[in-house]
Amino acid sequence: MPATKPNVLFVMTDQQRCDTVRALGNARIHTPNIDRLVERGVSFTNAYSPDPICIPARHTVRTGCEATTTGFLGNEKRDASHLEDRCGPFLARAMRERGYRTFLVGKYHAHPRDIDLGYDTRLSAEAYREDTGHEVKTTAREGAMVHLPQQNHLPPESNYEAWITDNAVELIGDDGPFFGLVSYEPPHSPFAPSPPFDRMYDPDRLPGPIRGDRAVDHADEKIPAQNYHFWKAREGGVDETTVRTVKAHYYGLISEVDRRIGRLLDAVESREDAENTVICFFSDHGELLGDHHGWEKSSFFESSCRVPFLLSWPAEVPQGTRNEELVSLTDLFGVATTAAGDPDLREGTDLVGMVNGDAAPRERLYGYHETPGLAPNFTAMVREGDWKYVFMQNGGREQLFDLSDDPHELTDLSDDRPETTAHLREAAARKLDAEGRTDFAENGSLRRYPYRRIDMGRLVREPYPESPGDVLD
Repeated sequence: MPATKPNVLFVMTDQQRCDTVRALGNARIHTPNIDRLVERGVSFTNAYSPDPICIPARHTVRTGCEATTTGFLGNEKRDASHLEDRCGPFLARAMRERGYRTFLVGKYHAHPRDIDLGYDTRLSAEAYREDTGHEVKTTAREGAMVHLPQQNHLPPESNYEAWITDNAVELIGDDGPFFGLVSYEPPHSPFAPSPPFDRMYDPDRLPGPIRGDRAVDHADEKIPAQNYHFWKAREGGVDETTVRTVKAHYYGLISEVDRRIGRLLDAVESREDAENTVICFFSDHGELLGDHHGWEKSSFFESSCRVPFLLSWPAEVPQGTRNEELVSLTDLFGVATTAAGDPDLREGTDLVGMVNGDAAPRERLYGYHETPGLAPNFTAMVREGDWKYVFMQNGGREQLFDLSDDPHELTDLSDDRPETTAHLREAAARKLDAEGRTDFAENGSLRRYPYRRIDMGRLVREPYPESPGDVLD
């Protein structure tokens, strides 16, 4: 371990799929700066968001705890100030206690808006509005148009992501040691890259969605419910031409953020202690993007829950390597505190020790999600070896996939491999039982409810008028 404290920089995107990095196998996408990070350290190719939706995933990052511990299993906009009593100090506060100056630039997604997350400096949407006079959310049409391909009408040099980067570069350049989180909004919808990134990809050259039998794709009732919410089409009836065009804009957002990440890397590399700077790049969850006849996140298909996860620390960690062990966003807390010299793994594993051969890998990985206020819709995932088990409380449905033979999750083997299904089902029930989650499991069994159709309504943030002419009044 180096004699001086290393800097620690977390770089986070929102809703970025695991298969969107050129250096990790996607030859159609342009990500030269994320590729620089791939070569700078270790790429974890089996990394997961343990609750694949925005607020719970970010609470996991800041607490190092799973959703069943934080109590946030869905996007509830409720006060999270009590989480430090339940989980211990937030990550930024823990790093400040270890002698770091701390900063957050960009999205934090916690309530209330003035919540104290432990940062010395926090620059988010409110500061951007004061500096520029622009609203983050007015750069594109939202509501019922949120998933349609669009263009950011702000110049690339003055949009929110540029502002985030400008401020982050300045903070990286100050005296260390620092712990910083730079949190970008894209590629989250609206899919509105700035020019020229909005015309960077030809939709005809991009692959179409991965779709299987609808009984498998829509076993989780939340997927068709979300389709209606976003597209007014429960069955995911979006034609392939539209899917490819949306994907072109989604890729454009990733390439635009990649350009910003290049400036962050240049800022780190200009420091004398660049080799002793830890950088973690990750996303909070993925995006179905038409796969499995679905959109958005919250499901446990790979497109939704598996994320890019890169760890680099040239002074301590091998460079340019791939690691296939099971990794979770819970592990980030331990990465930062281990680098600080005072490890606190919370509910994660020791990734730095694992890649250096000093700690055991994770045997089994769990994931959970529940959308608040709907019919019983709790879902759980267990990943062990090449097997993935998914349980859906609504209807008591379950699925089993062999990711080695079926990486696109098209064939449900839960009936064909009853022993494996039972083994992973019982593992999920034991864990939930041990955590006292009697709403999900009791006496060693997962709770099941009769199937109910879920209605999430439509996403229309500004109601349509009764008469078209009313908007002109």
